[in-house]
Amino acid sequence: MITVQPLKRSEMQPSYAQDLGTGEVTHGVYGSLLQCLGSAVGFLGSIPCCPCPNPFRNVQQGSVGLVSRFGKFYKSVDPGLVQVNVCTESLRIVDVKIQISPIGRQMVITRDNVNVEIDSVIYFQICNPYRAAFGITDLRQALIERAQTTLRHVVGARAVQSVVTEREAIAFEIAEIVGDIADKWGVAIEGILIKDIIFSPEISASLSSAAQQKRIGESKVIAARAEVDSARLMRQAADILASPAAMQIRQLEALQQMAKSGNSKVIFVPMQLQSDVVSQMAGTSAAGATVTNDSNASDSGMGAAGRVALLNSAADM
Repeated sequence: MITVQPLKRSEMQPSYAQDLGTGEVTHGVYGSLLQCLGSAVGFLGSIPCCPCPNPFRNVQQGSVGLVSRFGKFYKSVDPGLVQVNVCTESLRIVDVKIQISPIGRQMVITRDNVNVEIDSVIYFQICNPYRAAFGITDLRQALIERAQTTLRHVVGARAVQSVVTEREAIAFEIAEIVGDIADKWGVAIEGILIKDIIFSPEISASLSSAAQQKRIGESKVIAARAEVDSARLMRQAADILASPAAMQIRQLEALQQMAKSGNSKVIFVPMQLQSDVVSQMAGTSAAGATVTNDSNASDSGMGAAGRVALLNSAADM
């Protein structure tokens, strides 16, 4: 179940209502006559089905109304129904919502003389309706022109690789530069988004090849490190297995594994053990076998316990 949170007043549109008064907006007798005439015509226009102009205007939510008398601004009104004098006053609607405007594709030359085509958009919001309406002729066009010029300047100071990998940093830098100028026009820059960076086919192939070569180099480095680690471990294992005791243990383990299987098997007995095996199978005396084993152990380094276990395993098979 979705629960809708009540709307807080702080989240609603802020109030821009302001009344400077009409004391300075006077034009003598002529102005007074027009004011009276406008009031009379407006009264008639407020009657339904009357052909006279209606003095009431609607200001939609998300907008601010600027009222001027004889061409001079004297008050701003919030959304709602506003009454104006049809002969002497005019109402100008200013949109204070966040607006989106495409900057357009721009051909820019980077620091390393590479032509790139950049497509971007700008997000802005009017925070001072008076400045935005009466301080500049075409606010949207001025923002676009300023953003285009700043985009060429920022991208032109960077290398092509930096342009590809640092989109957010470039957009943030452009927004800061444009925001300082736009603040004088009553506009707050919410952000600039770089939508796409387009390269020529030759540049795209070059960048792709460079990235591929970089990945190949990294894979070779990883493989070389793995080989070094493997060689180091194999060297340590060889040093451990080079001892006579370790070799005897490996031989005994191999014989025990072969003895567990019921199939026919071939056993390769070391040369130093052949005499012991022959002696045991021929039924020679235990003393003679011990003397033979001791003499062979002095040559090979194998202990008596190891030879006895090996012979027992061979006998079990």
